Amino acid sequence: MTTSPSTPAEQPTVGGYTLLAKLGEGGMGVVHLARRGDAGQRVALKMLRPHIVGDQEARQRLEREVGSLSRIRSQWVAEIVDADPWADVPYVATRYVPGLSLHDLVREEGPVTGDDLYWLAACLAEGIASVHAVGVLHRDVKPSNVLMEGRTPILIDFGLARVADDPKLTHTGWLLGTPGYLAPEILYGEDATAASDVHSWASTVAYAGLGHPPFGRGPAMAIMDRVRRGQFDLDGLPEELHGVVAAALDPEPRHRPTLDQILAWLRPTTTRRGSVVVPPPVHEEHDPYTVPLALAAQAGADDETDVWPGHDHPEPYTLALPPEGVTVDQPWAEPKVSGAERLRRGALLVLLALVAGLGCAAFPWLSLAVLLVGSWLLRSASLAASAHDRRRQCRGGRWYDGVQLLLASPWHLIQSIPGAVLLGLWAAGFAAAAALVCYAIATGVELALFVCGVVLAGALWWGPDGSRVRGPVGWAVTPLAADPRRWLVALIVLMAAGIALALRADVTGATWTPDDDRPLSKTLAASLLRVPR
Repeated sequence: MTTSPSTPAEQPTVGGYTLLAKLGEGGMGVVHLARRGDAGQRVALKMLRPHIVGDQEARQRLEREVGSLSRIRSQWVAEIVDADPWADVPYVATRYVPGLSLHDLVREEGPVTGDDLYWLAACLAEGIASVHAVGVLHRDVKPSNVLMEGRTPILIDFGLARVADDPKLTHTGWLLGTPGYLAPEILYGEDATAASDVHSWASTVAYAGLGHPPFGRGPAMAIMDRVRRGQFDLDGLPEELHGVVAAALDPEPRHRPTLDQILAWLRPTTTRRGSVVVPPPVHEEHDPYTVPLALAAQAGADDETDVWPGHDHPEPYTLALPPEGVTVDQPWAEPKVSGAERLRRGALLVLLALVAGLGCAAFPWLSLAVLLVGSWLLRSASLAASAHDRRRQCRGGRWYDGVQLLLASPWHLIQSIPGAVLLGLWAAGFAAAAALVCYAIATGVELALFVCGVVLAGALWWGPDGSRVRGPVGWAVTPLAADPRRWLVALIVLMAAGIALALRADVTGATWTPDDDRPLSKTLAASLLRVPR
């Protein structure tokens, strides 16, 4: 590098680039507006600090990474145009984008609204997809890393250089990133995935549309805690975009929509009309110790133009939102349940209640025990699942979650006893009332037991905190009802069980095992013997 000359007309140079102005400075280096020669293209030249780049092996990794990133050619990304990891002062040159960062634009002019917000969301997703297409993750998508060229966002700081595996680099502080825009799994110390960039995309779009971070402001620890819990505020976003962004901010990576799904929803109305082009799959063979190139946010004062940098034509696409009243499908949203599937679910549940009643008619005591103990076990399973979900929401998934769930099961069995007792007494009261009604109208014993069994099952289903019973039963019924073939098999099995119990009750009557006789039978017989004839 040529140091500042004594003659004011002369300007310092780096790698053949003349430094025109300092644009910014960060933990990894300094960014200058530069030009190669007198008439060359202006670039944003990032001069990396040698102690950050590291030794020869680290520079080799940087060279490989830059070679990969150099393949990116997208109007939504400030592409790398030159780099020299082996220079005394290593540098990376990217396309210069005049304009404010999204962070500064929103702070000065307020939130992005209307069609411009949909356009920004789509273009930003396109830029991230362009980075993923060469097998690189961004990991640091945030408003300060998005430059606004007119109304179009241009992604910078794209890609992660496999620069260092030295833990001492984390002492610089910038490795963590910006709280509120990092995905929960990164905060937990896990490897980033394509879903991590989706989460950061959603946070950035929310900031643009709301004018404030979706996870609020305050101490970094408080913000990170909200991110881990998924406690975001999206009030004010358009309804359809609200649903997309909320889905993408799910704390669990596997529950977020993929970038392909987001683009499939946005492209037909924004950046690509007609056929949807899906980017190549993301390659995950990255060194986990990777850091951003951290090309600092650029600033400049150029005349606004509608021509894409590096192209000789204006913006090729325009925004066309759906007509008013038209709803656009979101493929990752909870699928709607058809009426036929609801009928299948209802049929299975009704048949379960009838089988419970027939069981009580054939084997009263055994069926009563099965129903009460079963409701206790179902409540225990529901409590265990709720605790498991809360742990995953607070600190993310872990490999030992299954072991922890198993070890905690005895405690959940004890924890569910009071609620199970209350629910059992509630249900027994309704069953006793049904028994009195049957006695009053003089039904047969087996019919009365059948009615009591059905009422008992219904009371356990709808009783106090009955959702703890309905939930686990739904885990089995819902997938069966979703597939007509499996539903038909389950229906046949339940009908066969019901017919067998009905035949048993009709042929031999109620079997009061483990007792020998029905309740109060001896007392009733004795009272009849004392009646004068």
